[in-house]
Amino acid sequence: MVEKKGSKKPASPARRAAKAKASAGGRKTEKVAKPAARDAKPAGQKAKSAGQDKSARSAAPRPPRRGRAAASASASADTRPAALGIHDLRPAPGATHSRKRLGRGPGSGHGKTAGRGNKGQRSRSGYRHQRGFEGGQMPLHRRVPKRGFTNIFRVEYDIVNLSDLDRFEAGQAVNPETLAGMRLARKNRRVKILGDGEIGKALTISAHKFSASAQAKIEAAGGRCEVISN
Repeated sequence: MVEKKGSKKPASPARRAAKAKASAGGRKTEKVAKPAARDAKPAGQKAKSAGQDKSARSAAPRPPRRGRAAASASASADTRPAALGIHDLRPAPGATHSRKRLGRGPGSGHGKTAGRGNKGQRSRSGYRHQRGFEGGQMPLHRRVPKRGFTNIFRVEYDIVNLSDLDRFEAGQAVNPETLAGMRLARKNRRVKILGDGEIGKALTISAHKFSASAQAKIEAAGGRCEVISN
């Protein structure tokens, strides 16, 4: 028997059953469109309500900040100085130093000989020396030359020149207490008047010593010199 071209073979029963099952499953999985919500708003009203919600959120008070920012804000608000106690007292930076530890290993730089060197009297314990001792060589206070002498009866004076006395008024009495008050001499020190400068006022000057030129200028100006004996 010759098959005609274009004729289809009849499908088998198993194949027909599988096809029917697949079509029935497809119908079950079809989605059902939901009815539109009654209270749905148009697009313009939605945008308007979103803008109102945003403005309401910006107008609402912000919650307090936390962490480091909150700490700095509170510190700037409270400008009062912190209370100090005796436990806050400490030396100024650089005022104290740790002690020099000797004989604690080569890494410290002061180990082994502990800065005393090798052998000799100065490396032993109990070493002492007199002031100025230089190990046996001629000490400095003996090898420098000595000339002259110191007079143990020397009397020192505070020097005041005539140019310094020109600040006083004419006819005024000038004594060591007056000069000490003007910072021209020190208190409880002897005063000597010297003739450096000129004086054109008549002053009564009391001092422990006068130079010859100073006395001549004071008397030429009409003043008077009084020598204090003690």
